[in-house]
Amino acid sequence: MFNSLKGIITEKLSDSVYLLTGGVEWEISVPSTDIDRLPTRGEEGRVYTWLLHREDQMKLFGFADEERRATFLELLKVEGIGPKGALKIMGGIGQEELERALETENLSRLEAVPGLGKKTAQKMILALKGKLASARAAPEIASPYGELANALVEMGYDKKQAVDALAKADADLASSLTGKDKAEKEKLLFKQAIVYLSGM
Repeated sequence: MFNSLKGIITEKLSDSVYLLTGGVEWEISVPSTDIDRLPTRGEEGRVYTWLLHREDQMKLFGFADEERRATFLELLKVEGIGPKGALKIMGGIGQEELERALETENLSRLEAVPGLGKKTAQKMILALKGKLASARAAPEIASPYGELANALVEMGYDKKQAVDALAKADADLASSLTGKDKAEKEKLLFKQAIVYLSGM
């Protein structure tokens, strides 16, 4: 899975950027609010990415930093919001303003975002209040499962739940992990954690 792409920005459009890296030019859909934060055309830049892979399409989404990508992934968890919708929402409101609107349950501010109706705005408040702000205050959870937890977050799981699932897997598989090298242990923990998370 891609974490980020680093290369020369060859074009900046209203809702996407082109990034040249290793002889390949990538077309990346980016929220309009993030595009201005990226370097100018012709300069080197880094874009944090998320890949949509379906039977009929592959599309790469990009963000100015990891926090913005995390917000995108949280928006995808809200019923009725897909990747395109999440990108449009993020393009219509800044990060801090979005967090503030969710925390204060400012429905009218959310409804003012282009393409965001009252019902979806209400679902966003119910699903995301407290989550984006807490992620900003504590982006990292100290645990012995840092890389594994981050990999699960990249798949869309909640960070705290990912850490809890890994800890549970570690305890339950203690006897099976004895004598295994680090790579084997991580593989077993990762697979078992996904089983637990799928049942949450």
